[in-house]
Amino acid sequence: MRQIALREALREAMQEEMRRDERVFLMGEEVAEYNGAYKVSQGMLAEFGEKRVIDSPIAELGFSAIAVGAAQNGLRPIVEFMTWNFAVLALDQILNTASKMLAMSGGQVGCPIVFRGANGSAGQLGAQHSTAFESMYANIPGIKVISVSNPYDAKGLLKSAIRDDDPVVFMESELMYGDKGEVPEEDYLIPIGKANVVREGTDITVVSFNKMMKVALGAAEELAKEGISAEVIDLRTIRPLDWFTILESVKKTNRLVIVEEQWPFASVSSEITYRIQKEGFDYLDAPIRRITSADAPMHYAPNLVAAYLPDVSRTVHLMKEVMYMRK
Repeated sequence: MRQIALREALREAMQEEMRRDERVFLMGEEVAEYNGAYKVSQGMLAEFGEKRVIDSPIAELGFSAIAVGAAQNGLRPIVEFMTWNFAVLALDQILNTASKMLAMSGGQVGCPIVFRGANGSAGQLGAQHSTAFESMYANIPGIKVISVSNPYDAKGLLKSAIRDDDPVVFMESELMYGDKGEVPEEDYLIPIGKANVVREGTDITVVSFNKMMKVALGAAEELAKEGISAEVIDLRTIRPLDWFTILESVKKTNRLVIVEEQWPFASVSSEITYRIQKEGFDYLDAPIRRITSADAPMHYAPNLVAAYLPDVSRTVHLMKEVMYMRK
């Protein structure tokens, strides 16, 4: 199977859906003339023209509102945010309009729209460009939240998101746009709401998503050298969350660790911990543990960036603790 970069997988997903459905269009800052801030939309202006690949002003609230209105009137927009940190300015349209329109209209007016872009930290970018937002958007009823870790999932899930009749928040990683992975040339979809068991194991379950999957898999590989078999699950979709796959894994391993980039309070790991202890307490042989970013803004200095984010060594240490703990 061919190897392509994550940015290429995203581009192919948009191109294929725009060729398939003339209602689909792309809008955002620098998506047309500049080919995208991260070159995800390279060549799309030349193929589809300025009516379907639209450069917007630096006004997230404004162009999101235009796209939401277009979705309510029969089109299927893709909105690219240069970073989800800037998308906070568009939160009113995502929270108060897109997510609520179907309910407020009594099911008469939907909002099939995809909001996508880079999420979370990307090296030394400082506090205002380094926030991971999955849990914030997952807290909003009426939208679906996807957070991808590899090119195969990125293409299949983005195509599903574009075809979905609900608003979808689609989160990528600036650090992973150049990462390559196997992606088939033939058309395929990945269902929204289904986690993926990336590595099977018997001793401990590790759950993660987006760029922290590299940490989770790295920790599993280190533990394997010591004879500890870790099962690694990539959530892929944050809302709706695939509780069943996590629970079935915990039934097998009896231990659970969650690795995520977000702040610890009211996070995705908080919700998983509650649900698994509620539904699967009798299967647990140790307390559920998690490793998250520090409960503070991310600073610029490299040593503080390293201290802020989860890494393989600290994750291995935590997993070993769980292996020898009792509830």
